[in-house]
Order: sequence, then C-alpha cells, then structure tokens
Amino acid sequence: MDTVTLLLFISGFVLLVVGADILVQGACGLAVAAGVSQLVIGLTIVAYGTSSPEIVVAVLSSLEGQSDLAVGNVVGSNISNILLILGFSAVIAPLIVSRQLVRLEIPLMIGISFLLMLMGIDGKLGKLDGLILCAGAIIYTVFTIYQSRQENERSRSEANQEHTNANSSKGLSQSLLQLGMIVIGIVMLVLGSGWLIDGAVAVAKIWGVGELIIGLTIVAVGTSLPELATSVAATIRGERDIVVGNAIGSNIFNILLVLGISGLIAPNGVTVPPPALHFDIPVMIAVAIACLPIFFSGYRIARWEGFLFLAYYIAYTLYLFLHATEHNALAAFSKIMLTFVMPLTVITLVIVAFRAFKNNNGH
Repeated sequence: MDTVTLLLFISGFVLLVVGADILVQGACGLAVAAGVSQLVIGLTIVAYGTSSPEIVVAVLSSLEGQSDLAVGNVVGSNISNILLILGFSAVIAPLIVSRQLVRLEIPLMIGISFLLMLMGIDGKLGKLDGLILCAGAIIYTVFTIYQSRQENERSRSEANQEHTNANSSKGLSQSLLQLGMIVIGIVMLVLGSGWLIDGAVAVAKIWGVGELIIGLTIVAVGTSLPELATSVAATIRGERDIVVGNAIGSNIFNILLVLGISGLIAPNGVTVPPPALHFDIPVMIAVAIACLPIFFSGYRIARWEGFLFLAYYIAYTLYLFLHATEHNALAAFSKIMLTFVMPLTVITLVIVAFRAFKNNNGH
C-alpha cells in the first residue's frame, strides 16, 4: 500500500510538470503568433496554463468532499508563488517589475485576497461566492486584453503583419500542432492531479497529518512546480516580464477562477477551515502586501529580496510542520518570529518603501 501511494504521488508530480509544460508551450505558441506582449502572456495565457493543476486539484477534491485540500492548495500555492517562485527566480537573476503590475495587478491581488477572507468568514464558499469570483476572472481577463490592445496598438499592428507573413509559411499544420499540445497537456494535468490527490490523502492518513496541511505544503508545491519551471526557464532566457506576470497572474486566477469554479460545482460549497481563516489566509494577504514596497524599489526584485522571500517560505513551511506535529520547539520558534524576525522585516519594508517613494518623487 505504501509503495502504491508513493508511485501515485511521484507519477502525479511528473504528469503535472510535464503536462503543464506542454500546455504552456502550446498556449504561448498561439499567443505569440497573435502578437500579444510578454506581460499579457504571463498574466493570462501562461497564468491560466500553469494554474491548470490548481484548477483540476481543487475541482476534483471539491467533488470528492475534500474541500480542505482545495482551499489549502490555493492558499498554499499563492504563498509559494510569491515566496518560493519569485524568490528562487530573483536569486538566479534580478527580476524586472512592470509599472502596470504595481498599479493594477498587485493591488488587485491584495484586494481579492481580502475578499476571500470576507467570503470565508461564514466557513464556506457557496455558489453565489463562486459566481462572483468567476465573473471577476472573466472581467479581469477581458480588461487585460483590451488594455493591452489600447496601449500597444502600434506595436500590435506590426506584430500582426509579421504574424501574417509567418502564417503563410507555417500553414495550418503548425496551429494544429499547438492545439494538439494544449489538449495533451490538459489530459496529462487531469490524470496527474487525480493521482496527486489520491497520494496526498493517503499520505495524510498514514502520517496523521490533516488534509489542510498537506494541501498547504506538499500539494501546493507540487501544483506550483509548473510556475517554478516556467519562471526559471523564462529567467534564464531573459524574458523576466513573463516571470513576475506569471506569478501574480496565477495568484489572481487561483482565487478568482480556481475557488470560483470549486464554489460553483461543490455540492455543499467549499469549506473554509478555521486554521486557514485565522492563519494561512492572513499570511497570504501579508505576503501580497509585502510585494508592494519590494516591487516599488526600482521596479525590480533584487537578489537580496529573493533570498528574503525564500527565507520566509522556509520559515512558513517549518511552522506548519511544527504545528502539525505539535513539536516542543513550536513555542520558541513562534516567539522568535513574532518578537524579532517579523518586526525587523516590517522596518526593512518601510525603509524600502520610503526610499522608493522619495526616489520616485525626486524624478
């Protein structure tokens, strides 16, 4: 039984990563052919593609009555998207942050994170909540594409001319190949997510760890691997606009689309467990808010900020395991974090924000 569980878990991870990679390649191929900017690709096509594992995991777990896993997966993925993925990518090379992200997407991410907390106060996300969130995803997607066309009309017209010339040589077969990659990627995501859920639930029962903790850590990291792989590859290629757009866009879609769909299809709604409401969702909100002063500092994420993100992700994961296992070191660890690390970080962020504000006004 343990061997079968381990095989399910590993196979699920492999299919998720490979399937998402194939899906993103196909989607990016179609998007580039249409002349869409890198930022819009990151915020929409890549974000949708790399959020597909979260969608499948949340939907299947909601239908199977394991909504703790659905909420934990989304919240944990959002935390890992910022702390782990952006942190790791920034350590490889400093990341460029678009002004549009600071003006629109990051405030939107913060706002819908607060909205999720308000919706979850009653302990669940019902069909009305799901409808509101799904509507928000549609409105945001349409607005992003419309805004891109308005602001980049001249460059888009040139791209469309190049696209027309390229189409004449590549023909219909290239488009069919890209569509085929998308279909194959989705099938692999569905299979991989299903196996991952089965493995995660079995591991939770064997270890005596709650489904929420498994969703917040192992499953969250597993379904965030496509974002990590995409972000690292884009960083190495120098396409850093896609990296930040992918992480922020995925966080927006995780809340609006993933939990929105789950709320609509779950028979009794998606349960929001008290631990998530009182700790994990506030951590997600704090991480989202921390992006603003860091991203404002020269509109880039420096290496030291990447190391800071990674350090907090390690601390967050360590806290979860200490809490889940009721370890004796939990009290001391919590005291150190609350009385020393957190205040020091807040002071650092305030200084960074003040310097960025002063520099921006100086220019």
